[in-house]
Amino acid sequence: MKTFELAGELRSEFGKKVAKQLRKQDLVPCNLYGNGENVTFTVHENDVRKLIFTPDTMVVALTVAGKSCFAVVKELQFHPVTDRVLHIDFLQVTEKKPVVVEIPVQLDGHAEGVKAGGKLSLEMRKLKVKGIYTDLPDRIVIDVTNLGLGKKINVGDLHFDKYEVVNVKNLIVAQVKATRASAAAAQA
Repeated sequence: MKTFELAGELRSEFGKKVAKQLRKQDLVPCNLYGNGENVTFTVHENDVRKLIFTPDTMVVALTVAGKSCFAVVKELQFHPVTDRVLHIDFLQVTEKKPVVVEIPVQLDGHAEGVKAGGKLSLEMRKLKVKGIYTDLPDRIVIDVTNLGLGKKINVGDLHFDKYEVVNVKNLIVAQVKATRASAAAAQA
């Protein structure tokens, strides 16, 4: 996983009124959970844009009040109208305890079903995986070259050495759907 550097400042006041004042100053209220301690802090809104608006999953090298740790984004809250970031929850990670994160899926290869006139469809853009954060990849690459017309890849079909997929096993990750042209070719 890629690493993202982020620095924050401790918060001493809490509540809705204080949070609104912070947001007017382009600051985002944040919480850090994990390892028995909860830390409340703020970061500048422009500093987190590249962390939030990216398809990649990143580990955050977080520095707050001189203390450094590694964390992942656990939850984001956006304003319903303006899409500004309202709040971020971080989960502190260690090399001893596994963490559950969502990782983007990338399809690789040219499916046999597509050559026969079908259409390749990616049904799940991200998969939830559980593992030690240093073992997690930037993307889950799935080879679809042997995927025939009308065939699909389920979550249960995916197996990895260093991490496990925790989504429901019968969900479809990718499939080759039959098109009108492929159905007409099969009838002829």
